[in-house]
Amino acid sequence: MKKQKLINEAMKITGLKTEAEVIELSLKTLINLKKQEEIKHFKGKLKWEGNLEEMRLD
Repeated sequence: MKKQKLINEAMKITGLKTEAEVIELSLKTLINLKKQEEIKHFKGKLKWEGNLEEMRLD
């Protein structure tokens, strides 16, 4: 898909008015997705110590 077509489609579905707004939102979204992917690498590797019952009473 051509760059301009992608930008136009993004503007249409987001309601954003400028290409700059679309690019900014796109970059923020991409960064957030990549950070979430990094977090997945910790699954099963972190040890949690605590008492949920005590925490619920606070």
